Amino acid sequence: MTESEIQSLILLEANKRGHRLWRSNAGRVKNEAGYYVKLFPKGFPDCVGFRKGDGKFVVIEVKTEKGRLRKEQKKFAEWAKTQPIIYGVARSPEEAIAIIEGL
Repeated sequence: MTESEIQSLILLEANKRGHRLWRSNAGRVKNEAGYYVKLFPKGFPDCVGFRKGDGKFVVIEVKTEKGRLRKEQKKFAEWAKTQPIIYGVARSPEEAIAIIEGL
């Protein structure tokens, strides 16, 4: 399964359970007018949102079974661990739900 497929399943499962997650894009894209639009910074996780119930900020990095964090992603992970947020790396919808719900 690709990272994109895993991400779609995570978004579906989390939102089905009442949490709110969206896909986040990092880097920059060129718009129709030829201008570049800056998105989230490099290393920002794939999914962003909040947990049902307490509204706690959630960011999930999605990886395949063999996927590894890039340098920028490792830097974000280190920072995230110092913050009062929910952060984790998920390789399946089940892992993402466990991260979000603290299981």
